[in-house]
Amino acid sequence: MNVHEAIMSRRSIRRFLPTPVPMESLRRILEGAGRAPSGHNIQPWKAYVVAGQVRDKLSADIVKTAQEEPEENRQPEYDYYPTEWFEPFQSRRRATGYGLYSVLGIAREDRQARIAQMARNYIFFDAPVGIFVTMNRRLATGTYMDIGMFLENILIGARGEGLDTCGQAVFTWFHTVIRRHLPIPDEELLACGISIGYADPDAPENNPFLDKLGVDDYTTFLGFD
Repeated sequence: MNVHEAIMSRRSIRRFLPTPVPMESLRRILEGAGRAPSGHNIQPWKAYVVAGQVRDKLSADIVKTAQEEPEENRQPEYDYYPTEWFEPFQSRRRATGYGLYSVLGIAREDRQARIAQMARNYIFFDAPVGIFVTMNRRLATGTYMDIGMFLENILIGARGEGLDTCGQAVFTWFHTVIRRHLPIPDEELLACGISIGYADPDAPENNPFLDKLGVDDYTTFLGFD
């Protein structure tokens, strides 16, 4: 597919097939990701790719921690979301949650079902491969833009290989657990996790249910005749 097709077909997948991901595909994806621009070409990203027993043991440890450790004891690496939501972002956030639970048949008041669905994050939504992206925590705010472009290259590069992904900031809440399994030094900040594999075409949660803004909703053209 061409680049525009890859971009337009990208979506967050929440159920994957167990089909193995070829190593050559992963290497091509990460090679392309490494071509992302960065300020002064500092290339601040690091990637840790997990599969097999490493992935399984890590997931099991996160699930155990989520079940046994009080949520207030877990602190994320950084604030991904605002402390207080406001419009129009509050409505968009709610629409995403309502859309997902609706296609899964989970009632708003069914707290246990919602918790169970949330926990599927920790097993990479059954994807056979997970990727964790880090950066040196001494770097500045602009580095988050560099990391974002690196992440986007992974997501789009995966589509070029016929693969799908789901970016998951939720893993940053479990960075201490993840460090028990991966050689991530303390000076590195866990920016994001990614599930990668082949989408289950029959899973209702993989059907498009999100509305995207149109170009004219977020763009102002100036100086054009």
